[in-house]
Amino acid sequence: MGVKLKDNSGEILDKSEEAKFAALEAIGMKAEKYAKRELTNFPAVDTGRLRNSITHAIEEDEDAVYIGTNVEYGKWIELGTGIYASDGQGKKEPWVYQDDEGNYHLTRGVRPVHFLKKAATEHSDEYKEINKRIFENA
Repeated sequence: MGVKLKDNSGEILDKSEEAKFAALEAIGMKAEKYAKRELTNFPAVDTGRLRNSITHAIEEDEDAVYIGTNVEYGKWIELGTGIYASDGQGKKEPWVYQDDEGNYHLTRGVRPVHFLKKAATEHSDEYKEINKRIFENA
């Protein structure tokens, strides 16, 4: 009497890839939600364009998910401007600018909100739990 073995490694690898993609997608969706929530209390919301532009992308080659925006001024909200610029690239002194109505204003810049950074880093335990749950049920 012999033992007959069947190679299921292909199916296991397929299930693993499906679980990985599902986990990255779930984490990306959750991170989007957190980033949008960070902007809810931002006082300068005018149209909601920035909040509505936040999305995620999965990079399968890297086994990673990224969140971000394609709205040009998003970087200034994320990183801050002027003396508040978190990347050190802002103006070091206050400055005056003229608005569209001809009025002059003194500014020091805008404090960073870090809506993307917070969404990515402040919920890592939850992201790990999502990953664990999806792989356990694969």
